[in-house]
Amino acid sequence: MPGSQSSDGDGDFDWDEAEEALAPVLIDSGVVADEAAAAAACAALQRLLTGGGDDAASDASGSTATTATTASGRGPGFRALVGGPVLLDEMNRINLHPDEIKKLGKNMIQGLFAGEGTEEDFSLMTEKDAVKIKKLREKQEKQQMAAFMAHQAEARKALAGMKVQVVRHTGGPAVRDIHLENFSISNGGAELIENGNCTLAFGRRYGLVGRNGTGKTTLLRHLGQRAIKGIPDNCQLLHVEQEVVGDDTTALDAVLQCDTERLLLLEEEHELMEQMHAAEKLPGGAAGAVPAVANGGTAAHGGEARAQQGTPPAAPAAANGAPPDKGVLLAQRLAEVGKRLLEIDAYGAPARAAAILAGLSFDTEMQGRATKKFSGGWRMRVALARALFVEPDLLMLDEPTNHLDLHAVLWLQDYLLKWPKTLIVVSHAREFLNTVCTDILFLHSRAITTYRGDYDTFERTMRERVKNAKSAAESQDMKRKHMQAFIDKFRYNANRAALVQSRIKALERLADVEVMEEDSAYVFRFPTPPDVVSPPILSFTDVDFGYPTGPTLYKNLNFGLDLSSRFAIVGPNGIGKSTLLSLISGELEPTRGHVYRNPKVRLATFSQHHVDGLDLALTPLQYMCKIFPQSKEEVHRGQLSSFGIPADLAAQPMYTLSGGQKSRVAMARVTFCKPHLLLLDEPSNHLDMDAVEALVEGLALFQGGVLMVSHDQHLIESTVDELWAVENGTVKVFHGTFEDFKRRLRLLSKH
Repeated sequence: MPGSQSSDGDGDFDWDEAEEALAPVLIDSGVVADEAAAAAACAALQRLLTGGGDDAASDASGSTATTATTASGRGPGFRALVGGPVLLDEMNRINLHPDEIKKLGKNMIQGLFAGEGTEEDFSLMTEKDAVKIKKLREKQEKQQMAAFMAHQAEARKALAGMKVQVVRHTGGPAVRDIHLENFSISNGGAELIENGNCTLAFGRRYGLVGRNGTGKTTLLRHLGQRAIKGIPDNCQLLHVEQEVVGDDTTALDAVLQCDTERLLLLEEEHELMEQMHAAEKLPGGAAGAVPAVANGGTAAHGGEARAQQGTPPAAPAAANGAPPDKGVLLAQRLAEVGKRLLEIDAYGAPARAAAILAGLSFDTEMQGRATKKFSGGWRMRVALARALFVEPDLLMLDEPTNHLDLHAVLWLQDYLLKWPKTLIVVSHAREFLNTVCTDILFLHSRAITTYRGDYDTFERTMRERVKNAKSAAESQDMKRKHMQAFIDKFRYNANRAALVQSRIKALERLADVEVMEEDSAYVFRFPTPPDVVSPPILSFTDVDFGYPTGPTLYKNLNFGLDLSSRFAIVGPNGIGKSTLLSLISGELEPTRGHVYRNPKVRLATFSQHHVDGLDLALTPLQYMCKIFPQSKEEVHRGQLSSFGIPADLAAQPMYTLSGGQKSRVAMARVTFCKPHLLLLDEPSNHLDMDAVEALVEGLALFQGGVLMVSHDQHLIESTVDELWAVENGTVKVFHGTFEDFKRRLRLLSKH
């Protein structure tokens, strides 16, 4: 700090040491956000207590002023002698509650800031202070970015080590149950699972649930990387986490290329056929080759026919005992290759891959399209198709429905119901878990517990367990109090000494009833618009829209929205649901017709784009301060807290946050304007079940209109009044429930 030392009759005071001691306290208490802000606060505090240096606190005659003390000699409002030091042990003698100290510190620091609330505007800051703080901030940003880049490199390395390919067990028995014992998992120094035990039974389908940040994705990554003991060597694991690389490979080929054995055999078959044709053209070559492919039109078909008959040809020896000629050897190997191709159903693989892609909404044209022409969401579908095609011993899916339309979700549910091996799936979709899962794995309090049944059964079981445990604990406490009362009453009564000793021993044996620690309630507090906007707030009149290089998506749209609107837009992917939200928000303009927006209305749009756009090297608080620099830090803390991001999470780099936590940061960011109308594109993606419930409650209390795109049945049924179905270039009200819409979609998919 500038002016690092001052002295009085008692000795020297080192301001640098004071800053070193005070800065962590300011950060940990939430008074400031980071080291640079702490340095600024300490610099301003020094100048305040030393009179600002130079002549800031001296009058024209050079006299020095003092301030009066309280009756006790010192108080929270005291000032030191101008130009003199204030010893920290003197501050310790101010008898304040820690909360009062924190409040006093916040008020003091906020008072030191100029109106805009930025460190650079300290009224007492010198130019030297500003330079130092700027350097500190730049250093901190570099450190944060370096840590983020290291995290990204580690993640890429882990993903690169996970091969997506078919593995066939040719040696030893097939994998059955997987026993994971006494394993621990940490992330960024935080213990997520401690001494966990879990058995994954063959053929069971597990739903992995737990709050955002408890370690669901981290557990799947550790399993995929075989970082947990107990996984058999011949067990093939596959964790679907990353989209396929966009290149010239078609979607269908991207799936088929997972079966490397099939590809190698087909290549060898082609080479053998070419060699045989070449051998036939040589003098005497045909004579040796023809018997090997007898009864077959081509070498490949001949090999297939022999494999079906189960009679691979032997290599006949020449009459003089010499080795068989080259043509015979080629034919023999070709038959072996053909037999193996039939064993692995190589010729049926394209049809199976195409069926999987079709189920995930890829039509024939899309299956032949290069992956580089797909968006990230569609490439994620290709990655899912590859995993289903590979059919590993343990398949791990993390939020597989996030990039799917309703048709694909329903198809995936049906497909997974027939899954022949072991499955672990993380999902926020209650109906999906209820349909697919036979068991639930619950992550809570650094432990993992298995429950039989679907998600609704798990919830009922959990409620009963918590209720029974509380009752047992209350009964135990009552019993303990009665026994203690008896002991206290007759402790000194000689006639009751034996009974007292018996009660003491019984009390010592009385075990505590373990009650599950309940999570704090999530909140989604959407800000209430401070001003009332008279209807209409938005209307479409005869609107058409189409992209310049594509067909017309919408024709003749006519509808209106007001503050009481609660609608959900449903329909298949690619039909234009997100485009409709962009037309409403003004991001896109219609090609014909008129869109009226009340000039006073404020709209907030939430989508995956906003989550992907977060600067992950920053903390949530730094990010909000960067986007909205005109607002004070305390305002941003409150906004983040309104969406379930408490002070500790607000101070963590966002690359350490879970997907759901990052979604909540994005929600805090887009609603900072206090909107009248919320446009939500798949808002429940990545949220855990408790967060989805908090979202439902928050939307119910929101004093504005809501229009959402979602395939989350629970969210839709709990928050909207009407379904808008997008079909045939228009938007129509669907008269029925979401369950009715699903049934209609299933019927249409069968025709």
